[in-house]
Amino acid sequence: MKKIVFALTIAFTAFTFNSCGENTDVVDSGTYQGNVKEVEADKTEIYVETADGKVLELYFTEGTVLTQNGETVEFEVLKEGQKVEVEVEKKGKRLDPLKVTIME
Repeated sequence: MKKIVFALTIAFTAFTFNSCGENTDVVDSGTYQGNVKEVEADKTEIYVETADGKVLELYFTEGTVLTQNGETVEFEVLKEGQKVEVEVEKKGKRLDPLKVTIME
């Protein structure tokens, strides 16, 4: 019985970790360029992959400014594959996007 409970615990833990989404990286506050890897509109969240292979998980806040061609745009404009420049602020293990600029 203990072996069954242990196996179920391991299986549940593996499922939980695999269903949490992307493996992401935490970087220092600063400005980074990369491509939008994934857009989760219902969470106003994007994943950006930088040139050096880091994946940044960014949840938009009320203070996040999103621009394209010098004009403020709505979150819905973001699409997978777009080149972006992101200015982030590191807060513990979280990255807050201050400004996201669509480069194309």
